[in-house]
Amino acid sequence: MPKENKGPTFEGLNPPRLFGMGLVMIALPPFWQLAVLLATHWVGDFVLQTNFQASNKDKRLDALSLHVATYTATLFLAAIILFGIMVAVIFAAVNGALHFVTDYITSRVSSKLWAEQNWHRFFVTIGFDQLIHQATLASTLWIMVKQ
Repeated sequence: MPKENKGPTFEGLNPPRLFGMGLVMIALPPFWQLAVLLATHWVGDFVLQTNFQASNKDKRLDALSLHVATYTATLFLAAIILFGIMVAVIFAAVNGALHFVTDYITSRVSSKLWAEQNWHRFFVTIGFDQLIHQATLASTLWIMVKQ
């Protein structure tokens, strides 16, 4: 009896499949999926973040929420291409929620360190923020690939 196709696996590539609304995912090995997600993270977290969002997300929930909404929408578009729409909804929602929590904490810590001109700890905090985001993306991808 043939084995049921449950999505991307480490054993090899799966053919593109149709999900929900007729959107086709592309078949990439997990390493390249992670590379696409990290590039998408850079776009959503840095390139598309406005000055308003960057300078106010530590003190205004509307600025943080707008930043996370932009980030999540960007991630969602890439996830549709990688995983199909049904998985993309869950993937983007989980990563968006975790991004909000991470930035809520790290933006407050980093803005305080910036004001104190404590440059070493400021950059350590920024680096840790990015480590958390990358680990979140890798972990959620690993959980999906393992299934």
